[in-house]
Amino acid sequence: MITPSKRCCGILTGLLICLPLAGCGGDKLDDLRSYVQEVKARPKGKIEPLPQIQPQETFAYSAATLRDPFSPPAQEAPPPTVNKFIPDINRQKEVLEEYPLDGLKMVGTVESNGETWSLVRAPDGIIYRVKPNNYLGQNYGKIVSISEESIELIETIEDGQGGWLERPASLVLSENK
Repeated sequence: MITPSKRCCGILTGLLICLPLAGCGGDKLDDLRSYVQEVKARPKGKIEPLPQIQPQETFAYSAATLRDPFSPPAQEAPPPTVNKFIPDINRQKEVLEEYPLDGLKMVGTVESNGETWSLVRAPDGIIYRVKPNNYLGQNYGKIVSISEESIELIETIEDGQGGWLERPASLVLSENK
């Protein structure tokens, strides 16, 4: 059974819902209609025609007989290397060939009977006498010349392609003896 208080609440709720809709009167619609008529009365714009499409030139692919650019090139055998710098591997190694060149220090020079010797300190602290044609370092470094300031030598190293290269190297007089 519906009581009068429930019926009154239902009516009141319905009025509250309809009340905001009552504000949308004819004024607002008249404004909208006049704006639409104004927009329609404006002069119409002209749309430019689409540009003419130019046909593309045809391209004839002429490289079909060449190597595929996405596959690796055929490996060519490298030219045989001429090894005129091959070190004498069978010769008796000298004591200072056990150490890398950067571990050796030149500490002075000595002259005796017209021959110049250089003094070289090894990493173990022992000082050795060397002269031209002696070997230093682990890269077959042959002493070419000795001066008061440096020892000049030629090292023979592998070139990475099965051959050997020569490169100059030097050992300079060390400041801290």
